[in-house]
Amino acid sequence: MAATRLIALHRNKGKSVFGALSDRTNYAMNPDKTEDGFFVTGYECDPRTVNEEFMLTKREYDFLSGLRYKNEVIAYQIRQSFKPGEVTPEEANEIGRELALRFTKGDFAFIVATHTDKAHIHNHIIFNSTRLDGKRKFRNFWRSGLALQKVSDLVCLEHGLSVITPKPYSERAKFAGHPKRETVRSRIMADLEYALASEPKNFKDLLKKMAGYGYEIKTGKHISVRKKDQKSFIRLDSLSEGFRESDLRAIFEQDGSAAGRKDNISLLIDVQKKLREKGTGYARWATVFNLKQMAKTLLYLRDHNINSLDEIDAIAEKCLSKEEILLEKVKKSEKRLGEIADLRRTIIDYIETKETYVAYKKAGYSKMFKDAHLDEIERHNRARQAFNEMGGDIPKLQDLNEEYKRTLSEKREAYKEYASERQRTKEILIVQENIRSFYKALSDPYEHSKANEKER
Repeated sequence: MAATRLIALHRNKGKSVFGALSDRTNYAMNPDKTEDGFFVTGYECDPRTVNEEFMLTKREYDFLSGLRYKNEVIAYQIRQSFKPGEVTPEEANEIGRELALRFTKGDFAFIVATHTDKAHIHNHIIFNSTRLDGKRKFRNFWRSGLALQKVSDLVCLEHGLSVITPKPYSERAKFAGHPKRETVRSRIMADLEYALASEPKNFKDLLKKMAGYGYEIKTGKHISVRKKDQKSFIRLDSLSEGFRESDLRAIFEQDGSAAGRKDNISLLIDVQKKLREKGTGYARWATVFNLKQMAKTLLYLRDHNINSLDEIDAIAEKCLSKEEILLEKVKKSEKRLGEIADLRRTIIDYIETKETYVAYKKAGYSKMFKDAHLDEIERHNRARQAFNEMGGDIPKLQDLNEEYKRTLSEKREAYKEYASERQRTKEILIVQENIRSFYKALSDPYEHSKANEKER
C-alpha cells in the first residue's frame, strides 16, 4: 500500500525562486537518503541540472504571459510512502514515476527521489509548476489530493501491491494535536493482521509468516516476538484483544486453519494475494485479461466496500431490478405523452372544423358541400368518434398542456436516473465477470463450489 500527499511549494522568505527550489530538490536528492543518488530519476530533465531547467521554463512562461505573481507556487511535491517490506527501492522508484506521469499527464518535468533511510521506503516527487511548453501553470484543482491517492492506488494494484482501505468518516480519528509515532505493539498487530489475511494453515504457519516479515520468534511458556529495530521481545499476550496468543490460537482451533476466517477476509485481499502468487492459474487468466483491468476492479471493490462474491451477486441483482423498474417508468411516461399528444390533436381538430361541420349540417348534409370540404368534415367525424369512445368529459386543452409538461419533466428525471443506474449496472456486471473469470482461471475451489450449488 502507499499513502500520498500533494504539497504546494512556495518561495521561502528572503530567498530567490532558484534558491528556494534548490533547497527542496537538494533535500529530495540527498545522497545519504538515495544510495548516493542511485534512486533518483528524472522526466524531461536531468536531476543534476533540474533547478536550471525548471527556471528556464519559468522564464519562458514569464516572457509569453507577462504575468508575475507575488506568492506563486514554484513547484509541487508528491510524497508517496509504502508499507514496510512490501516494495523494493527499484520498484518504488518505478511506481513513483508512473504516478507522476499519470497525474501530470506528462505535461510537466519532474524528478523522483526514492528514500531508503527509513523503515518505510518513500518517494519525494517534485514537478515543475510550469508546463513543459512554458504556456501554462499546473492547476491545483479541488480535491486534487484524493485524485492523486486514487491514481496511486491504481498504479500500486497494477504492480501487485495492496491498497489502503479508507475508513468511514464516523470511524476516522479526529484531530487532537499532532499524531503520535507508531508504537511497536501497533506495528506488530498490523503485521499479524496482514499475516492472517494470507490464510496461514495453522498457528505455527502464522509464526512462520511473521518470521518472514523479519521477526525473531521466542517460544516457551509465552510466545514473544522482536524485530531487528526493537530493543526487547514483546509478548503476544501484551497486545490488544484479538491479537493475544490465546485469541490467535482460537482462530485455528475452530477448524484447524484460518479458512474459517473466509467470510471475514476481504475479497480484495484474497484476490491481491492470488495475484502476487502468480501460479499457473494466473498465467491462464493473464492470457485473456490484464492487470490494469483487474486493478480497476479491485479499486471498485475497495471504494464500494464489497467483501465477497455473494455481495457482488446481490448488488448486481439489485441493480438489474432497479434498472428494469426505472425503464418501465420511462416507457409509461412516454406512452402517456403519446396519448396526450393524440388527444390534443383531436381536440384541436374538433375546434378547427366545428364551424365547417355546423355549416354542412345546415346545408342538409349536401353532397356538393361535403365534396368541397371533405378533409375538414372527415377530421371532425374522427374527433367526434374519439370523444364518443372516451365516454367521459373532454379535458381542457390547458389542463392537457400542463399535464404534458409535468409528464415530460417526470420522464426526463426518470431517464436521468435510469441512465445512471444503467451505468452502475454495467460497472458491477464487469466487476462480477472479472472476478468470476479470475477464480475460474485459478480453479478456485470456492468458486467451483458456488457454481455446483447453482447447477443443483
